[in-house]
Amino acid sequence: MNKLLEIKDLYVNAEDKEILKGLNLTVNKGETHVIMGPNGAGKSTLANVILNNPQYKKVSGVVEFEGENINDLSTDKIAKKGVFMSFQSPEEIPGISGINFLKYAKNKITGKPVKVFEFKKQVQGYMEELNMNPKLIERNLNVGFSGGEKKKNEILQMLALNPKLAILDETDSGLDVDAIRTVSKGIDMYKKDKNAVIIITHNTRILENLKVDYVHILVNGKIVKTSNESLAKEIEENGYAQYK
Repeated sequence: MNKLLEIKDLYVNAEDKEILKGLNLTVNKGETHVIMGPNGAGKSTLANVILNNPQYKKVSGVVEFEGENINDLSTDKIAKKGVFMSFQSPEEIPGISGINFLKYAKNKITGKPVKVFEFKKQVQGYMEELNMNPKLIERNLNVGFSGGEKKKNEILQMLALNPKLAILDETDSGLDVDAIRTVSKGIDMYKKDKNAVIIITHNTRILENLKVDYVHILVNGKIVKTSNESLAKEIEENGYAQYK
């Protein structure tokens, strides 16, 4: 089956406020989707709802992953099925090193013991590709990291855990041109025929070095237009006024 994620007529509330209003989206294996839209349109809500963040309430509609309804699954079970999400503001976690976090997560996802030396060597290889300080992996997760280091660390986690679907929620926000190029490189390294990426962004710069299949404009809780990467350029030039 080629279909990885399917969202059908999804309505979602947060604290009694309606945010998603009949959203539909299909993501197939091998595809890269970009979701753009003005602040408050529901982009981050969509990312959180796919992973069933309890702060958001599904009123109606269905989220399916590989043909299975995951509406009522807990976040950890959805992650175990192969869904990964990066965060706009990654948490600092004292007391656990980056490498131990990755080993624990990999073990939980695969259900198999991690071959420590082999895994660490693989992670170090990814860090070299992402131009990351190799010492960061031994430090407490994200503690004292710069904004750019935190965002690169999210991409490192994606590469090391190798999910079926990666949802990147404004991973490029606040980054300089070189860091954005590095994040794009990490996405390109991850991308394969059997996985898929959803990139949520305000910034078209991250798309300059990526092959994008679809760009969606999300306004007022619905996807109002879908096209190719030329749509992102149109938004950069003209904004969202015509879609509001």
